[in-house]
Amino acid sequence: MSEEIAKILVDIKSVNFSFTNYFTLTSGLKSPVYVDCRKIISFTEERDFIIDKAIKYLNDKGINSELIAGGETAGIPYAAFISQKLKKPMIYIRKKPKGFGINKQIEGEFKKNQSTLLVEDLATDGGSKITFVNAIREAELLVKDIFVIFYYDIFDFEKSNLSKLHVKIHSLCTWRDIVTYLEKNNVYSESEIDSLKKFLSNPQDWREKNG
Repeated sequence: MSEEIAKILVDIKSVNFSFTNYFTLTSGLKSPVYVDCRKIISFTEERDFIIDKAIKYLNDKGINSELIAGGETAGIPYAAFISQKLKKPMIYIRKKPKGFGINKQIEGEFKKNQSTLLVEDLATDGGSKITFVNAIREAELLVKDIFVIFYYDIFDFEKSNLSKLHVKIHSLCTWRDIVTYLEKNNVYSESEIDSLKKFLSNPQDWREKNG
């Protein structure tokens, strides 16, 4: 399943590679890869396949939360797709209270102590998820699972601040799956894949050598 999803992400260019003119990330750092899972929403067949696999994953893992919560903004469509399939209520969490009206950070109807699955498009080191987890818990909802389509899985999660919140990240695809797909199908040269592996194993060291 993970390799099938890896193929989809590469084919629709949700996962992009540039081994000469590197991408500049929002942080200003350089990278030979850029992941954009938002693109999935535009490809109906691929989207349906991924959402069906997401439902199967959640069922197989026994994740049966009462609420499906989407994180602003990229997590909202995936939370909507999943909640519709599961016939469960959905909420979404803003990055911060909207600042007017009743100043809500969470949109939708819910009750205290309902179990909540946080849905996002992807996770790197998980840092951005802290805001959403804290908002969910401040609203007296329960959250212990985060589901994403793609997880970088190149950081030590156990040492992350998100890990301290006692939540678990679940994903359908990681960089390991992407690299396996690239190697099996000779999508890029051996030297390019080797460069990618070096970046994924130690991004800081790669940047020092590649500017």
